[in-house]
Amino acid sequence: MDFKPFDKNDFSLIEREYAALKEVAAKRCRDASELAVVQKAFDFANDAHKDVRRRSGEPYILHPIAVARIVVENIGLGYKSIVASLLHDVVEDTDYTVDDVRSLFGDKIAQLVDGLTKIKTVLDNEDRASLPYAQYESKSMQAENFKRILLTLGDDARVVLIKLADRLHNCRTIEFMPEHKRDKILSETMYIFIPLAHRLGLYNIKSEMENIWLRYKEPEDYKAISELIASKAAECQNAIDHFVEPIEEALRREGYNFQIIKRIKTPYSVWHKMRTKNVPFDQVYDLYAVRIVFDPGSAEDSLLRERKGCYDIYAIVTSLYNSRNDRLRDWVKQPKSNGYEALHCTLMSPGGAWVEVQIRSKRMDDIAEKGIAAHWAYKQNGYASENDSEMDRWLEKVKEVIESPDLGALELLDIIHKDLIASEILVFTPKGQQIAIQSGATALDFAYLIHTHIGHHSIAAKVNMKLCPLSHVLRSGDQVEIITAESGEPKAEWLQFLQTRHARRQVIDYIKTNLPQEAAKVDALTLESAGRKSGRIMTIGSERYEVCTCCSPIPGDPVVGFRSSEGIIHVHKKSCRVAESLAAKFGDRMVVPDWDNKKDSDFPVSIVIKGIDRMGLLNEITRSISVVMGINMRKLVLTCDKGIFEGEIELLVHDRDSLERMIEHIQKLDGIQSVVRTDIQDETK
Repeated sequence: MDFKPFDKNDFSLIEREYAALKEVAAKRCRDASELAVVQKAFDFANDAHKDVRRRSGEPYILHPIAVARIVVENIGLGYKSIVASLLHDVVEDTDYTVDDVRSLFGDKIAQLVDGLTKIKTVLDNEDRASLPYAQYESKSMQAENFKRILLTLGDDARVVLIKLADRLHNCRTIEFMPEHKRDKILSETMYIFIPLAHRLGLYNIKSEMENIWLRYKEPEDYKAISELIASKAAECQNAIDHFVEPIEEALRREGYNFQIIKRIKTPYSVWHKMRTKNVPFDQVYDLYAVRIVFDPGSAEDSLLRERKGCYDIYAIVTSLYNSRNDRLRDWVKQPKSNGYEALHCTLMSPGGAWVEVQIRSKRMDDIAEKGIAAHWAYKQNGYASENDSEMDRWLEKVKEVIESPDLGALELLDIIHKDLIASEILVFTPKGQQIAIQSGATALDFAYLIHTHIGHHSIAAKVNMKLCPLSHVLRSGDQVEIITAESGEPKAEWLQFLQTRHARRQVIDYIKTNLPQEAAKVDALTLESAGRKSGRIMTIGSERYEVCTCCSPIPGDPVVGFRSSEGIIHVHKKSCRVAESLAAKFGDRMVVPDWDNKKDSDFPVSIVIKGIDRMGLLNEITRSISVVMGINMRKLVLTCDKGIFEGEIELLVHDRDSLERMIEHIQKLDGIQSVVRTDIQDETK
């Protein structure tokens, strides 16, 4: 922050931005007295931050104003949250205390502000820098700050919602940060805040943060994909309009009060699909989506009318266009754990493109756009359903984890992160009861979910009436029966396949209490599951760099480094998930690697090639790589089925530029459909 007296332009800008906030705040305030408290909070914060500027040079007060607007417009919170947003940095950055806030604005607003205030106690930077990772973990200020924020989730989730708004605005203005600070903030955002926004149903906030993350973490990919999306959107606008017209006519004939919203995938969602599916842009088929939002009418039996409306509209649209049955997603009958309800289907347009159609009631749409805040508002207005318990159950589970006395801040952060990103499947008990469980869970995880006693005494399982081991991985729709024996008891080896934290915790606690002779084995198996694979180490100038095998970065990639206590800089791609985790915990160890001048070394990369097989194609590919481009191959795996081939090639390249020139050259060969780079594990090191 900088100090420089405000001039008339600054005062004019502040007045204009606050007027915009006041306009939207007035719609959320129930009466003039609440709006008067908002005005009082602005006056107080404006004076406290007087002559203070952000890195951009703008008056600092514009930040809390912007946060308050996000709280109103994107989340839909009320006047107390607006006030807390305006005040959220006063205690942090000025001489005012929480008690000062309490005396002026009351206990509840003071409680919200206190929850938003970062921990003041920090370790000396020099002391922290000298600690190895194992000791440093327990003293991570970042983890402690996240723990403090998360502790409020069980008591008053508004603190977390305001913090998400604060983080979103910081991301919007991140261009003014130095690179290492920018990387730290974006990594924290991807590791905890984006999954948190998703879990709380704040899809607009989630999507905007994802796109900002991609813009700075993978700038070349962001630019290229954004341009392709813009070009495709302009090219296909008429086709989408033509697709929508018959749907509008059919719904009007049936008497629906509805709105149709057309949208296109965001750059991040396209990039993520290209990366996870190893496909080029042209093979991202569900680029377009159409949302049908309808009003179910009378409040009487509204939830029943909503469900019927979704299924009736589905019948209408599938009578007009062919659908992909494997892409039907019914979150009306079984909502997501964050409360999201909708019916999704994918239809073939007249122009030959697949279009995703999302069918929602007005209530479902409000919850999808504003998440938990809208969920609360409808619940308070009498819209209670069996779906309400999903969010409540998750909040209770998080509260239980957070308040566990044996968890350090760093372990808590990892647990919450894994919980936030975990997807769920639905399985059934022998009596037909539907149970939600973490994707990837085993039959033994299911046993512990039913009851700890059943888990402890499990010996086998029946899945869909077939005998299976306890390690069997469950799939959605499975019917599971657990076979127990009184002589059965937990084994340390179970930790090798258990996936859920609850089940692992029960096994560890049982063995350490009742089978002390097995405790050493438990510790070994637990340690074996956060192990980090080392990469090769190279010296450039006065620095030593380790090229991490989790993402196999090469010169020219956007990279970030973490300096170890031994002085080695561990280099990751900026978009690497391991790097995101490290940056969220050990941000002050981050450095900007200077290794792009290392042109005399070879770095391992992998590419996947797909296309139509023909005589001599393999020879042309290998010649293009080795002879024309002068790049060494160290592994080639090629499969062919009914004229279609797919090959994975591991290469040694100097830098990203030489790799991209080689990919461009291969793509010109007859029959090649796609060439995509993938991350690999460097098995030779």
